[in-house]
Amino acid sequence: MVRRSHAALTMTVVFLLALMPLPMASAEDEQPLWRSVGLDPAEWTDRPSTEESPMMDSYSGNAVVRMELSYLEGHPFLNYERVEEAVVIVELFEQWAPITTNNMIDHVESGLYDGVFFHRVIDDFVTQAGDPTCKALVTYPLTSPECGSGGTGETIPLELNENLSHVDGALGMARSAEPDSADSQWYIAETEAHNLDPENRDDEGYATFGIVRDGMTHIRAIARSPTSDDPSGNENFDNPASSAGRPVYEVTIVSMQMVGVADPDGTIRNPQLNAQSGGWDFTPSPGLVLVLALIVLLPLSFSWARVDEPMMHDTPLLMEAELVPVDEIDDP
Repeated sequence: MVRRSHAALTMTVVFLLALMPLPMASAEDEQPLWRSVGLDPAEWTDRPSTEESPMMDSYSGNAVVRMELSYLEGHPFLNYERVEEAVVIVELFEQWAPITTNNMIDHVESGLYDGVFFHRVIDDFVTQAGDPTCKALVTYPLTSPECGSGGTGETIPLELNENLSHVDGALGMARSAEPDSADSQWYIAETEAHNLDPENRDDEGYATFGIVRDGMTHIRAIARSPTSDDPSGNENFDNPASSAGRPVYEVTIVSMQMVGVADPDGTIRNPQLNAQSGGWDFTPSPGLVLVLALIVLLPLSFSWARVDEPMMHDTPLLMEAELVPVDEIDDP
């Protein structure tokens, strides 16, 4: 008698493997879902003023942040329109400022900036936010006494790169007099502010790590907000004493989200472009792996099949018979 118990066992194991989920990557290898979303820079049209700088170009794979803002443009009694859902898109230069961009990404993903208001606005200079203590208490402008000097308590080093500077729309890290004191606060240059670049200062300068790609009109409107030291809200009036003005009306970060990565050449949005360009990026599918395993294991399983030896009894079999006379046997 031929029994293929090993073959059946092997087939069962292969079948169970097919039902089991594939091993998951370690936490260090996992990528957030937004990393797989390619965004077309051509769709970002409300940009800063251009100048000769590598920051003017988008780079494949760079993280993209979406800011949803709420603010009042001018004074409400002058019938200015309220903007409820202003959207600003920012590209982070991860290749040139990995420490600073990771710091920003961590804070965005944790929701640190949601509900925070811009606490410092200077027309023709910068708009500053990112302090988690700057949230309205009951009603604006009531807030924490630490607003403007708060953070998470975890600082990062000053990260400078020759490709980064204070072009119009640049995103930079705020800090104290100590160069390596940047925490969570950031600012957006409302115009070119190269006086903050390290080569133009004696205090090592300030670090930029991103740029506004869309929604610059809103940043300029926020920069013109009436403030505690420039209440006119008139862009033609330049108060030389403006240095740390807080907006008269709340300018709120409704939310900040990681929404994808820059994809200027379309390879993320259209993976077939990789094949058309002559490259061959082959990753075996889970189904193919299982089929290959089956092809290898199935022949081996039959080689393991065995033929059972005849069953032997230790005790002899006894057979009884009765002799019957021939004449008593009925004819057929």
